Amino acid sequence: MSKEVPQSPQEVIDTHPMGAWQIAAVVVTILLNALDGFDVLSISFAAPGIADEWGLKRDALGWVLSMELIGMAVGSIVLGGAADRFGRRPTILVCLMAMTLGMYMVSETSSITELSIWRVITGLGIGGMLAAINAVVAEFSSRKWRNLSLSLMVIGYPLGAVGGGLVARQLLEGGDWRSIFVFGAAATAAFIPLVLVFIPETPAFLAEKRPSNALQRINRTLFRFGLPNISALPPVSSAKNMRSVFDIFRPSLIRTTLLVTFAYFTHVSCYYFFMKWIPKIVGDRGFDASSAADILIWAMLGGATGGAVYGVLTHWFGIKPVTIAALLGSFVMVSLFGRTTPDLQVLALVAGITGFFINGAAVAFYVILARAFPVHVRASGTGFGIGTGRAGAAVGPALAGILFASGTPLASVMMLMATGSLLAAIAIYFLRLAEQEEPETAGHLHA
Repeated sequence: MSKEVPQSPQEVIDTHPMGAWQIAAVVVTILLNALDGFDVLSISFAAPGIADEWGLKRDALGWVLSMELIGMAVGSIVLGGAADRFGRRPTILVCLMAMTLGMYMVSETSSITELSIWRVITGLGIGGMLAAINAVVAEFSSRKWRNLSLSLMVIGYPLGAVGGGLVARQLLEGGDWRSIFVFGAAATAAFIPLVLVFIPETPAFLAEKRPSNALQRINRTLFRFGLPNISALPPVSSAKNMRSVFDIFRPSLIRTTLLVTFAYFTHVSCYYFFMKWIPKIVGDRGFDASSAADILIWAMLGGATGGAVYGVLTHWFGIKPVTIAALLGSFVMVSLFGRTTPDLQVLALVAGITGFFINGAAVAFYVILARAFPVHVRASGTGFGIGTGRAGAAVGPALAGILFASGTPLASVMMLMATGSLLAAIAIYFLRLAEQEEPETAGHLHA
C-alpha cells in the first residue's frame, strides 16, 4: 500500500496528477451529461409530431416543452440536497432510474396530460443528477485540471444532443416520434452499471459526513486512483456541528448565491428558448422536420466547441472575463438569428455560431457553481442555482410561445429572449469570485 501522508483526502486529490480511474470517472460524467442533452432535447425533436398528433397551438406547445424543465428545477433543489446528505453516488443512481422510467412512459402516453407528467418525472431525475455529477467532477479532479474537467463535463450536453439528434433524425424519417423516447430510456438504463463500476463515493463527501468506515472507504478510493493514502481523518472544527444545507444563505455566501442564481435564470431562459424552438421556427419557415433537426444539430456542435474553448480560455484570461464575453456573444447571436435569411446553409452557420456562445456561457455557470460553494453544501448550492435557474428554462419556451401566439414578429421575439443573456452578463460583472482556489479542509467554510 502507498505511503501514508497527513493530509485531507481533498488535498491529496488537489495536489497530485490525475490517474486513469479519475479520468474515467470524469468521462462517465460527460456521458451522463450527454444523457441530459438527449433527454431534454428529445421533446424538441418530437415537438412537430406531438403538435400534429394532438393539434396543439404554439402557446400550448410552449408549456409542453417546458414540463421536464419544471421537474428539473424541483429535482435540482430537492435532490441536490439529497446528494449532500446521502451521497453523490446513490443520488446519481436513483436519478438514472427516474429518468429511465420517465423516458419510457412517454412512449406509452395517450394524452398530453400523461406526457406532461412523465416529462416532469424525467426532469426530476435530470435535475438531481446534474447537481450530483457537478460535485463529483469538482471533488475527483485535481486543482490544476478542475476548471477544464468541469467544462468537459458540461459539453457532454451538446454532444449528447448531437448524437441523439442524429438518431432522432433517422427515427423521424419513419414518422414515429415515440421511438425517440424508447431509445432514450434504453440509453439511460445502460449507464446504471457504468456508474456502479466507475463512480465511487467521493472522498470529500466521506470526510465531511464521516460514516463509521469513512477512512477505509477513502483510502480504498485513493488507492484505486493511484494516490497516497491518509493516516487519519483531518480534525473537525467546532463549526462543523453548526453546518446546514441552508448555509448558502449565510452572509458569507448569500451574495454569490443570489447573483449566480439570477444570472443563470436569465441566461437559461434564453438558452432553452433557442434550443427548444429551433425545430419549430425552422419548420415554420418552410423546411421539413429532418432539415429542422439538422439546424439544431449544428447549434449543438457549435455548443460543444464553445464549451471546450471556454475551459481552455479560462486558464489564460480568468473565469469572469471569458464568461461575460460568452454571454454578450450569446445576446448578439440569438438576436441575429431572428433576422437570418431563410436559407439552410446560412441558418446552419448562424445556429452553429450562436451555439458556440450560448453553450460556452452555460458551461461557465457549472464551473462557477462548483467553485463557489464548500463541500458540505456543494451539491445543495449547485442544485439551488441550477434548480432556481431552470425555472428560467421553463419560462423561456413558454414565454416565447405566448409572444408568438400574440402575433409578435420573429425578430422581436428573438431580441426579447436574447436579453436574458445580457442581464446575466451584468450580474456576473458584479460577482466576486476568487480566481485561485484555496485548499478545502474539514471544518473550513469559505465564500
